[in-house]
Amino acid sequence: MGARQEGPWLDDAAGRLIRPYTVSGGRTKPTATLDLLSMVMATGGAPQPHMGPEHSLALGLCGGPTSVAEIAAHLKLPAVVTKVLISDLVDCGALTARAPRYHTNPTDRSLLEAVLDGLRQRL
Repeated sequence: MGARQEGPWLDDAAGRLIRPYTVSGGRTKPTATLDLLSMVMATGGAPQPHMGPEHSLALGLCGGPTSVAEIAAHLKLPAVVTKVLISDLVDCGALTARAPRYHTNPTDRSLLEAVLDGLRQRL
């Protein structure tokens, strides 16, 4: 068996040793209303003792406002599984969550063009 990688239950040769939905106990519906752009932040509370290591990893990523999408990417878990983990942490008071704020219509053509121009300048 290969050496252990970044997170728990990973192996160099085999990859993730447990299925992603095992992490959420098979649950696919979070109790909190979360969007991929929802911002979550740690409150200073601790996760419940019955929560797994992924809960602690997610909580550790939330020292400042962090999006659900960013947490999912760091944990290398599907977004829906990440939403369940985050909602568990919100339910126990370890995280707070707020919906994304849209100052304008996110599908506004001028906004999308401005984003594209900004990306082109950075590349």
